[in-house]
Amino acid sequence: MSDRVLAVLAEVARGETSPAAALERLALLPVEEVAGNGEGDNPGVFARLDHNRLLRQGQVEVVYGPGKELSQLLEIARRFDARGDGLLITRLATDALEALELELPQGSVNRLARTFFMPAREPVPPRVRGTVLVVSAGTSDLPVAEEAVVTAQALGNPVERLYDVGVAGIHRVLSQVEPLRQASVVIVVAGMEGALPSVVGGLVRGPIIAVPTSVGYGASFQGLAPLLGMLNSCAAGVTVVNIDNGFGAACAASRINVISPAGKVADR
Repeated sequence: MSDRVLAVLAEVARGETSPAAALERLALLPVEEVAGNGEGDNPGVFARLDHNRLLRQGQVEVVYGPGKELSQLLEIARRFDARGDGLLITRLATDALEALELELPQGSVNRLARTFFMPAREPVPPRVRGTVLVVSAGTSDLPVAEEAVVTAQALGNPVERLYDVGVAGIHRVLSQVEPLRQASVVIVVAGMEGALPSVVGGLVRGPIIAVPTSVGYGASFQGLAPLLGMLNSCAAGVTVVNIDNGFGAACAASRINVISPAGKVADR
């Protein structure tokens, strides 16, 4: 790794590469390999950590929790902490949340969202257009809505919540038109028949990202019914992510909302 860095710096010194171009190339280099002992449940290299996500994409590194051993999650988090990098881990089991909270108390746990977020020690807040508003149809949708909230905040966005305003009592959302219109991006989380994004889409001019949830009775087919309802919305401009994907919705909202990502490489 050091040889490759020196080669790029030498090109800059000789005037063959601009500093901005060199920075872009260096942004692709720092990958840290994390290995077990190679025996039994401890494979060789089980993770390759991307320490330049912030420089390259303007966002902290995100780790998907399921399928990883607790020891692997803890080691990954320790490595990011040692570098002072920010880290978001999603979809964590209760024992993993408790272990991470004990091991790295500087991080924050959201048990409803099942997330662990450790901010960078020297964060560079991005410039944003405004606020991301996360809306939920019902209280049962809150785990997915909170995942969207935590993710959007981890990516540097100001976030507000508007919960339990589903169409079963449509006066609830109609009484909140002003905050809906003031938001830069609206994430709408709903299960059952998935009608709320269409209602919101008829009220606001800004971008709307709809998140179907697996909340509902038998014929909702674990979220397929609201997914199809949202994809067929009669409200123009509604974008739909996958079932229960609060994380993906927040990432999309952040890319809309952020004007100047943290760590943005200067133009040549």
